[in-house]
Amino acid sequence: MSLAYLKELDAHSRIALWKIEESEDELISMLQLDDAELAKLSSLAKGKRTLHWLATRVLLRYLLQTPEFISCPSDSNGKPYLPDFPYEISLTHSYDYAGVMLSSAGVCGIDLEIVKEKVVRIKDKFLKPEEIGFIEEEQLVDQLYACWCAKEAVYKLQGNKGVSFYQDMTIEPFRYTPQGVMVVNLTKDNEVRKFNVFYERFNEYMLGYVVG
Repeated sequence: MSLAYLKELDAHSRIALWKIEESEDELISMLQLDDAELAKLSSLAKGKRTLHWLATRVLLRYLLQTPEFISCPSDSNGKPYLPDFPYEISLTHSYDYAGVMLSSAGVCGIDLEIVKEKVVRIKDKFLKPEEIGFIEEEQLVDQLYACWCAKEAVYKLQGNKGVSFYQDMTIEPFRYTPQGVMVVNLTKDNEVRKFNVFYERFNEYMLGYVVG
């Protein structure tokens, strides 16, 4: 078993990360897959994408503590859900890790990204000038990734396509620390919703998560 990280956020929500050290066949042996999932699996490109998909399902089985089949389809917007369990879920993956968030308190979102310098080149695509204005030069790469993960987590929480990181989400100024919280404002249908998004550095990765 390759559970790398488990965190109980409160009595209702938890997150977990799985380090993928198994082969495709080893991951499949840990699961029960129906015909629809086997068809989905065969449609994926071999390699990391298949391993990511399988690892999220193995992690779900671990968190739900059941040997039974777990149905985890996606809605028309691609948002996964659990029709047979009283939890909202969110899934993520990056390189050698897969992640799952479960919550009985409401919709949720999680994002994991490996930290690389390339984020500096695209910062203007997901942050407004006023957001870039509070980024600290000495923490540039880490803070940019914290912002990206926060917006991605909110995007997954709200669950609808067509929401823009740049146009529809605004992060309030915050000082970066290796573990912290920021406020993300989502403007949708002429309504502004505020979310407290938690972030933390995990080895060479950045993790962001939120519950609605």
